[in-house]
Amino acid sequence: MTATIERTTLTERPVSSSPVRLSLVPAGSVPGLLDGAWWPRSRDLARELPALTDALDVPWGRVTRVTVNPTHWPVIPRKVAVTGHTVHVGWFTDEQDPHKLILLSYARGRMDLLVIPPEAGVATAARLMSAARAPGGLLTASGLMAGEDEALEGTEARHREEDWETDGGAAPAGRSPDRRRDATREG
Repeated sequence: MTATIERTTLTERPVSSSPVRLSLVPAGSVPGLLDGAWWPRSRDLARELPALTDALDVPWGRVTRVTVNPTHWPVIPRKVAVTGHTVHVGWFTDEQDPHKLILLSYARGRMDLLVIPPEAGVATAARLMSAARAPGGLLTASGLMAGEDEALEGTEARHREEDWETDGGAAPAGRSPDRRRDATREG
């Protein structure tokens, strides 16, 4: 995926009235690799960042900078107008996990959030948000996403196996389909 870097983006965009989908590690917890998770509704940073910064400004402090990996963001504005100020947006390809958003604040320093894909289902997002907010978590954002992908693949494999078994499936171990037929004829 290629990202486009916008030179200037300070136009006011309508902000969604929906509440921000954010889950943070409880205050005073043992620090981990992530400080929580954010589940944006789209891959439009200019549209999504204002709601996120509004949710964080009071409890955490004014967000001044955000960095992302452009892998999952098609357009990366250099600046985003948010309530009362402007947030500067940067990007790093090799240095930053593609599933992580880093927020910087003069008041509190740095916050690392797992970015849950907007297209994720509710159950998937709930599992990821819960895992990302675990105090002292040692999994990276990509590690959490890979674990979720493996869990989904395992679930799908179990469903395929269950479908196979309920549709007739394989013959029981040690018996061929012909022996089963012969046994029913004899009985």
